[in-house]
Amino acid sequence: MRKEDKSTIIEQIAAVVKEYNHFYLTETTSLNAEKTSELRKACFKADIKLLVVKNTLLRKALESLDVDYSELFSSLKGSTTVMFSNTGNAPAKLIKEFNKKSDLPLLKAAYVEESFYIGADQLDTLAAIKSKNELIAEVIGLLQSPAKNVVSALQSGGSKLHGVLQTLSER
Repeated sequence: MRKEDKSTIIEQIAAVVKEYNHFYLTETTSLNAEKTSELRKACFKADIKLLVVKNTLLRKALESLDVDYSELFSSLKGSTTVMFSNTGNAPAKLIKEFNKKSDLPLLKAAYVEESFYIGADQLDTLAAIKSKNELIAEVIGLLQSPAKNVVSALQSGGSKLHGVLQTLSER
């Protein structure tokens, strides 16, 4: 591969990394064609971009960016497939689903919510991470709960008070 081609690919990889907030480094080498196709379809449905890259090109692309990704460099060994997503836990859930059927894809490392997760043992932690929208919905639910309690208490109290006043006025 010519040097110009490599620099173009590095720039393309860097642009994809900038485009997505989260990415996972995985191992998918021994997946057969059928399983690979199945993985690609599942990634497409989950809005995950799947990209097979050379480790040196990925490393150079990550080095060209403003964020320090050096913690991930130790995971760039063997074959690397990168899963890009704007939802932090989507690739982890997909990997867990696939691991029910086979051992691959295998998580090498991940960059999620501006944190690094190294090793396959981090998969459960990553799957449990809530997305930004899930956290916002949870906070809104927590904020609405006391207000709903107050409104329902006032409504039920009002009918009780009305009942008491009506009984007193009848006597």
